[in-house]
Amino acid sequence: MTSERLGKNIAIISAAALLLAACSTTPEPTTDTSASTETSQDSSQASGQPTQPTTAPMTAEELDAQKWGGSSQDGLTAFAGDRVFFEYDSSEITDEARRTLAKQVEWLMHYPRVRVSIEGHCDERGTREYNLALGERRANAVKNYLIALGVPASRMNTISYGKERPAVVGNGESTWSQNRRGVLRVQ
Repeated sequence: MTSERLGKNIAIISAAALLLAACSTTPEPTTDTSASTETSQDSSQASGQPTQPTTAPMTAEELDAQKWGGSSQDGLTAFAGDRVFFEYDSSEITDEARRTLAKQVEWLMHYPRVRVSIEGHCDERGTREYNLALGERRANAVKNYLIALGVPASRMNTISYGKERPAVVGNGESTWSQNRRGVLRVQ
């Protein structure tokens, strides 16, 4: 998941760099003779065309989308990531999860009308009933942490999928660790 997030961040930075490069212009060289400068200015004004190409400034919405990613699921994922991970048989928020959740709070506060559903997921070990309960504890742990950081409870709901919707199928800790997660879904 980290490489996927890194790839998205690189793509966003690359797009921003291309956008900035496209907006830049190189000034035309000027001559020392004022007569030739006045003549070229007069002719460009007479024709109604500027001497240098101009670019339209970005709108507030475009600037907002560039920084925050927009108010969609893709925007949340690009800005902060949409998931946090848990240790085996635990619903305790890890330090890494706290950092991700803090970024998610930033994004949620920027988009105060956005509502999210918080999904709790588990790995395949354990019974269906146990994993549904653990997934619920995980989703509630994420919700309570977001509330503690200032997100109104009315903007969030929770659901547990237990082990029913794995992100990755397979056996072993590397697979299981990716399935023990809490995911924010923009509604």
